[in-house]
Amino acid sequence: MSDVEKPNRYDPSILEPRWQKRWEELGVFRADPASARPRYYVLEMFPYPSGRIHMGHVRNFSLGDVVARTKRMQGFDVLYPMGWDAFGLPAENAANKARLHPDSWTRSNIDFMRGQLKRLGFSYEWGRELATCDASYYRWEQEVFVKMLERGLAYRRGSEVNWCPSCATVLANEQVEDGKCWRCSSVVGKRALEQWFLKITDYAEELLSGLDELSGKWPDKVLAMQRNWIGKSEGADIRFPLEAPIAGQDAITVFTTRPDTLYGVTFMSIAGEHPIARALAEHDPSLRAFCDRVKLEWRGRREGEDFEKEGVPIGKFCKHPLTGERVPIFVANFVLAEYGTGAVMAVPAHDERDFQLARKLGLPIRVVIEPPGGALDVAKLTAAYAEAGTMARSGPFDGTPSEDGKKKVTALLAERGLGAPRVTYRLRDWLISRQRYWGTPIPVLYDEEGRAHGERLDRLPIELPRDVEFTGTGESPLARHPSFTKAMLPDGRPGRRETDTMDTFINSSWYFLRFCDARNDRAIFDRAALARFMPVSQYIGGVEHAILHLLYSRFYTRVLRDLGYLDFAEPFDRLLTQGMVCRETAKCEKHGWIPPEQRDPVTGTHAGCGEAVEVGPSVAMSKTKMNGVEPDALVDRYGADTLRVYVLFAAPAENGFDWKVEGIEGAHRFLQRVGRLFEKHAQAVRGAAAATGGGAVRRKAHATLKKVSHDTLERFQFNTAIAALMELVNTLTGAEVASDEDRAAMKEALTFLGACLSPFAPHLCEELWSELGHPGPLATQPWPIFDPALATAELVTYAVQVNGKLRGTLEVEPATDEATVVERARADANVAQHLTGKTLKKTVFVAKRLVNFVVG
Repeated sequence: MSDVEKPNRYDPSILEPRWQKRWEELGVFRADPASARPRYYVLEMFPYPSGRIHMGHVRNFSLGDVVARTKRMQGFDVLYPMGWDAFGLPAENAANKARLHPDSWTRSNIDFMRGQLKRLGFSYEWGRELATCDASYYRWEQEVFVKMLERGLAYRRGSEVNWCPSCATVLANEQVEDGKCWRCSSVVGKRALEQWFLKITDYAEELLSGLDELSGKWPDKVLAMQRNWIGKSEGADIRFPLEAPIAGQDAITVFTTRPDTLYGVTFMSIAGEHPIARALAEHDPSLRAFCDRVKLEWRGRREGEDFEKEGVPIGKFCKHPLTGERVPIFVANFVLAEYGTGAVMAVPAHDERDFQLARKLGLPIRVVIEPPGGALDVAKLTAAYAEAGTMARSGPFDGTPSEDGKKKVTALLAERGLGAPRVTYRLRDWLISRQRYWGTPIPVLYDEEGRAHGERLDRLPIELPRDVEFTGTGESPLARHPSFTKAMLPDGRPGRRETDTMDTFINSSWYFLRFCDARNDRAIFDRAALARFMPVSQYIGGVEHAILHLLYSRFYTRVLRDLGYLDFAEPFDRLLTQGMVCRETAKCEKHGWIPPEQRDPVTGTHAGCGEAVEVGPSVAMSKTKMNGVEPDALVDRYGADTLRVYVLFAAPAENGFDWKVEGIEGAHRFLQRVGRLFEKHAQAVRGAAAATGGGAVRRKAHATLKKVSHDTLERFQFNTAIAALMELVNTLTGAEVASDEDRAAMKEALTFLGACLSPFAPHLCEELWSELGHPGPLATQPWPIFDPALATAELVTYAVQVNGKLRGTLEVEPATDEATVVERARADANVAQHLTGKTLKKTVFVAKRLVNFVVG
């Protein structure tokens, strides 16, 4: 049996529970608000309690745990909590389908998932655990809502909203992806409802400028996504007078970032939702049909470059504000009612969307911006020229550089009362109303006239009633609950309670603050506790939350600041967006998606039914496509440490990776080798003196410590840190331990190995650390310090062969002479074993590369 195959006595099913119990008994992961140590707050985006953790959770939380453990060893007082984003539609769907109460379903899932996380050895401070479905939690967001209502930051208005027929609820624009619900993928329609909004637009400029402070600390792609979503545009409002009033309007106002192209306007485009379009559509069936069809198109698709442009003339005209020219009006499918004014001045020579529509409908195209070095020929244009240039055919502005022309044209319009400079944002107010039960009740009461009143703070929380009936229709049961809907207004008059609940993104927009003071029943949190731990030092989560969760959290933190709850603006200092764990998919012709392991690799058929199976590309693991891997089964077989090491070693943290069985097998073999290494040397070196000198083992150990420290503590490149530890294990496995100096060097190297590997494989390393006789637990010990002189010394690695087969390696200083290298190579235990009893015929020496003993 080879050394790689030999088992060792470190059984994870025994040692992992033992050390988890020991950590809990000693309370080693509790943060101390009174500590004099510097603080560090590491947090992963908390999970939804769906019932089982998946491999994405394992990777995400393993990343956070490595950070938490290394920062503690660096001397920080670490806050590392865990909780549950517990409100949400899946719980309500379970209630509708199985008649299981959402609260029971959710809490059962939380109990199970908590056990799974504890089994993986994550160093959470469980004493701060929270669930957003607890009234002790959502009571405070109800208080914040009432104060926002008083400040005018929360308001109610009628609006046409995105409606998911399957979920039977409203979706924010951000929750519609490719025209479908982000949760269930149903096609999203439109519905007119009275809805509650939060005025995130009041913070648009601050949210945008605040991104500059995060540059270099957040991924560039996340910053770009938020900037694009906020969508700041600087330009001008321009009034185009109507020839005759329509729907009470005497002009169409447009917003444009290119007032320099005003003289190139040849038609006007308005959205199907524009008041003028709606008024005319009432008496024009064909126009009404067009507008209705356009409304059903997803916003993102209408904005897409490849979206086919369509327009319908309405038979009405407006006047050019500077030339008085008649401008025909069209309803166009690419104009959005919610952006700008819902109307666009069409300049087909200099805007691609206008160009495509003009070419399609045969509308005039007029060039008014000439590019540097030449004039444009309208007849030869194949696309709009949208760059800067020189104004032409623009009356008094001919010859003006287009950038200067923007200001000059705007000034002339303002002088004539037909325009003004303006800044707009793509960002729209946050729609938070949801027509469902399992969410935070909106703390609002209505009087007999329908006026809204915020609930009195001393009556909070407004709790969800448990005695509700789920009919399976998707309608919220709150609206049918008589004792919930009947309430008394703050002034004592009878009233009616709001039955909508809040968007669950409210719950996740401040949980990181509550963790700082999670058991406070007198206030949302204590400001001293907040001052101790906030902002979050390192936040970890998926890039899919770049817009929704992160933007909302930044907004909500600023609202809390302005309401006097705190005194800072940015909640997260640094952000790491981890890659996804992917796996190939398999689809049976008869049964649809099946687990890939059910495909017979020889026949290519489904082992269950014999039908053909199509193998799909590697995608993120999901329940829908059945390509997930059950973490518990892997912990049963290999142990938690093996699973942690694999997901951290497989790829850089920011990158995704394809799940491979061979990979976890390799991680398991590596930890087995570590165990055998300690089993072989721990007792022999336990009493060794402090290491001295500069031998190869010490140099390799200090060089490894330097690299692992840099990769783990500074770069978060955990895969390369583990690779360096693997190299160290290779060196130590072949090292000679014969003298006191050798034993001292080996003890130091094993000490470094145990400490550096412990954030990745904490259970095994605690066991090995104790066997070396060090004080413990290892989780409380300081990170080791390398000797720069030893760590930076260059070494040369020789491959040592016998008859061309590798039997060992040797590390020496570059200047070491041939005779010394050959002598030390022969002294290697494994090499010597293969030379014993043999006749040495020749020694092949290749400087700085190879020693090969040819024997017979």
